[in-house]
Amino acid sequence: MGIPRKASPTHFDFAHNSMPQIVYLLCALTSLACAVLLVRAYRGSHVKLLLWSAICFCALTLTNVLLFVDLVVFPSIDLQPIRSSVTLLGLTALLYGLIFNEK
Repeated sequence: MGIPRKASPTHFDFAHNSMPQIVYLLCALTSLACAVLLVRAYRGSHVKLLLWSAICFCALTLTNVLLFVDLVVFPSIDLQPIRSSVTLLGLTALLYGLIFNEK
């Protein structure tokens, strides 16, 4: 699933400092809140750009969760290619919505 992580010269010791963990979780919660608000707005107005934005923020939420899992839960496995792929899919959906949005 993931690639074994090589030793990094900038490795951060999460055992002694929980601030990065809190920031990763807060980023995931913020992305989730944005996604929920965008889905609610889309359900009320049926504006397609809101749908594409919601899809993008759902992908960004998943990316933030994967970041937490990658760096905190499984630090020995590199999930960066998976995180980047999910981010690319989300931003592609948003870009598609911006380009091909019908008026």
